[in-house]
Amino acid sequence: MQKEVRTVCYDDDLQLEAYRFEGIAQPFPNHFHDYYVIGFIEAGTRCLSCKNKEYTVAQGNILLFNPSDNHSCVQCDGGTLDYRGLNIPKETMLLLAEEITGQRVPIGFSENVIKNEELSHYLHSLHQSIMDGSKEFEKEEMLLLLISLLIEQYGQPSGNCIPEYSEEIENACAFMSEHFAEHITLETLCKCSGLSKSTLLRAFTKSKGVTPYRYLQIIRISKAKELLEKGAAPADAAVQTGFSDQSHFSNFFHMFIGLSPAAYRRIFKEGGKNHG
Repeated sequence: MQKEVRTVCYDDDLQLEAYRFEGIAQPFPNHFHDYYVIGFIEAGTRCLSCKNKEYTVAQGNILLFNPSDNHSCVQCDGGTLDYRGLNIPKETMLLLAEEITGQRVPIGFSENVIKNEELSHYLHSLHQSIMDGSKEFEKEEMLLLLISLLIEQYGQPSGNCIPEYSEEIENACAFMSEHFAEHITLETLCKCSGLSKSTLLRAFTKSKGVTPYRYLQIIRISKAKELLEKGAAPADAAVQTGFSDQSHFSNFFHMFIGLSPAAYRRIFKEGGKNHG
């Protein structure tokens, strides 16, 4: 079996994260991110589920995930995955959209899986430039060209239709965002939302695509990433984000991010590329 290689690099100039996974067999459970993801499959075939739609994605496919797009994937060809991707924070994308359109308005992608040779060229070239540590402004050009084409061909105003019990669900989300480091129970979420347990679970999962507990774990992982980026030790990050123990934290982190907390921390501690 091909050896796993996971390479991640944060680009200070562009304010985004680039990563390359090679020889990966790991499945990723249903989750979402609070940033945009633009990915490209170099090799391998995966069964992808995104927002209740099923896809078979393979070499040449570009994946577009908006913040909060719930998705999961598993290898379905008996082989492994070679994949390169960009994680773009919402603020960075907002600045890019303003530069391109003249309007500081959040954007969303209308499709989650596409195939486009021109976009693939820009994505591949930009990704390689970041991985090589280029300091030339060519990479900024490529990023603007890539996002310009994406907005032109697949862009739409961000935001979905108002779901049932939207205010109650947002109250539960706000509570978890504020109290993520504490012990939270389903009963507590019911009290702050004003919904029964069964109604909350059904309405929340329909609206967010994940259960309340999975939503909380994703928030905790997101907060832990911020702490690790600032140099916090994995054990401290685990405690400060409400995980019961470091093993529990490490398992969740690897399951969602594809790296161990320590490997992710090294990206920022060493100021560049990390192999894991």
